[in-house]
Amino acid sequence: MKKYILLGLIMLVFYIGTSHAMEKKLMIPDDSLRIRVIPNSNSDYDQEVKKKVKNKVQITMYNLLKESKTVTEAREIVENNLDIVDNEVKEILLTENYKDNYDINYGYNYFPEKTYKGVTYNEGYYESLVVKLGKGEGDNWWCVLYPPLCLIEEDDTEYKSLVKEILNRYF
Repeated sequence: MKKYILLGLIMLVFYIGTSHAMEKKLMIPDDSLRIRVIPNSNSDYDQEVKKKVKNKVQITMYNLLKESKTVTEAREIVENNLDIVDNEVKEILLTENYKDNYDINYGYNYFPEKTYKGVTYNEGYYESLVVKLGKGEGDNWWCVLYPPLCLIEEDDTEYKSLVKEILNRYF
């Protein structure tokens, strides 16, 4: 019985240690650039338009920033390509028969607190590219432009811990 308790404690310590390490990997660096797309509302239509804008802008930003080596370089690329983002958003909204206005802002913008995959990101003002559609009152999407922590990240990979599975199975 003592062997099982000792094994359980070792596995618990290992699990806690690896969970803490994984959490640290998910932290966003202070000198990062974010992107946020805020829809007019939570209606199905507005959320679908947000998704289309997000997908297009996300691909464009990935292609523009994939070779950038520093935050300064990434910042310059974003600032110099705002007209491309504007044209892409305008094109999508025209195609979708979207009648409300939109706004594109690059600077320090407010981000509410968000919990994603068990990690809580603090609210605050962050250097970011924000696309606001209409009143901007719907559930938003945001990500990190630089370093590219989640650009083109849409694989719903679920990471599992063998130790956690064993603990859950037997305790």
